[in-house]
Amino acid sequence: MLEETNSERSPVEKVALFVDVQNVYYTCRQSFGQQFDYTAFWSQVTAQRQVVAAYAYAIDRGDEKQRQFQYRLQRLGFTLRLKPFIQRIDGTAKGDWDVGITIDMLEYAHLADTLVLVSGDGDFAILAARLRQHYGKRVEVYGAPALTAKALMDAADCFIPIDGSLLLASR
Repeated sequence: MLEETNSERSPVEKVALFVDVQNVYYTCRQSFGQQFDYTAFWSQVTAQRQVVAAYAYAIDRGDEKQRQFQYRLQRLGFTLRLKPFIQRIDGTAKGDWDVGITIDMLEYAHLADTLVLVSGDGDFAILAARLRQHYGKRVEVYGAPALTAKALMDAADCFIPIDGSLLLASR
C-alpha cells in the first residue's frame, strides 16, 4: 500500500485576492501615517495557498510615480483594474470600485475556497455575508481597525487588522 502524501490528504487552499487600493492607502495614511506593504501582505496571505486571482483596484492619475507603483503590484502578481481619475466641478473626485470588486468576487467564488478583501468599506458587508451564506466560502478581510466598518468585520469569517507587520515604515 502506498503512503498517502500530504497533498492527497489536504488539497491546497485556493485563494482569490481583492484589494481596494484607494481605501487601504487612505486608511493606512490616516490611521498610521504609513503605507501598506503589499509585499508583506502577499507573503502572508498566499503562504501555503494557491492564488487563483489577485486584483488591485485603483484610480489612474497617469503620473510616473503611480505607474511605478502599478508596475510593482503587477510584479507581485496582481492584475490591475484601473479607472481614470475624474474631478467634479465641486472639487470632489469620482473613482469608486465597489461594484467592480463585488462583481469580480462573485465571479471568482466558484474558483476559490477563500476570498480575501482588503478594504474597510462597510458597503462590502452584504457581499461578505452573501459569499459565506449562499456560496459557502470563507471570507477574510484586512483593514485598518479604527477605520474598518464593524458590519464588515462581523460579516467576515476572519478580520485581520493591518498592523506594523503590514506597513512599510515599520521595518
